Amino acid sequence: MKIFLKRLLFLVAVVALWQGVYSSGVFPDIAFPPPIDVYFALIEGFKDGSLTKALLASFKHLLYGLPVSIILGTAIGVLLAKSKQADETAGMYLIALQSIPSIAWVPLSLLLFGFNEMAVIFVVVIGGIFVMALNTRTALRNVPSSFKKAARTMGVNGLELFFKVEIPASVPHFMTGIRLAWAFSWRALMAGELLSNGPGLGYSLTYAFDFARVDVVMAIILIIGIIGSTVDHLVFSKLEKSVMKRWGLL
Repeated sequence: MKIFLKRLLFLVAVVALWQGVYSSGVFPDIAFPPPIDVYFALIEGFKDGSLTKALLASFKHLLYGLPVSIILGTAIGVLLAKSKQADETAGMYLIALQSIPSIAWVPLSLLLFGFNEMAVIFVVVIGGIFVMALNTRTALRNVPSSFKKAARTMGVNGLELFFKVEIPASVPHFMTGIRLAWAFSWRALMAGELLSNGPGLGYSLTYAFDFARVDVVMAIILIIGIIGSTVDHLVFSKLEKSVMKRWGLL
């Protein structure tokens, strides 16, 4: 209850500061609307269904892209963790690829797939695949050697060692990888939709900007942030903590 009150008071303070900046006239009205205008823009958007359609479209893109990025990232991470040759040749480039901002992939995706939803899904996959690969590689490498030695003394080797010892021991780090893949893919999704032909929240953001609807722009920014925070807190954070507690790490 105390945490809830702290967060509520912080939110009230932010809104009050926002209103104060608007009232001071530092920025023109067209560039910095008051909180009440953004609130009505949210109500209007959900009432006429435009924001709902954009939100559902964004979730569809994420639903297609995120599982692919997790599966491919996991496969790449396992390959790099188990193959010294693969890690020495391709492993160093993984960090380089991860450091490329998601929006930098958008022009390439548009050239490959055109102005359609496949281009957006491609950016989502790229956004999560490398961070998932890095976390999977780290997870398998951090399996305590004592676990492997103990298993080998009992005659467990090869694939049996991998599936019965290494994978269970690396699950906590793997869950962290999934959480990060979600966060990176969500940001990549917005970058991909910004330059697409829609639908999606990113496209709606660009559309509102083109028509100088800054209240709608800020409303969509709020939606993106709230969804990202809510999904992380209610789903991935709780799942990660549950796994950590189950494995005795909390």
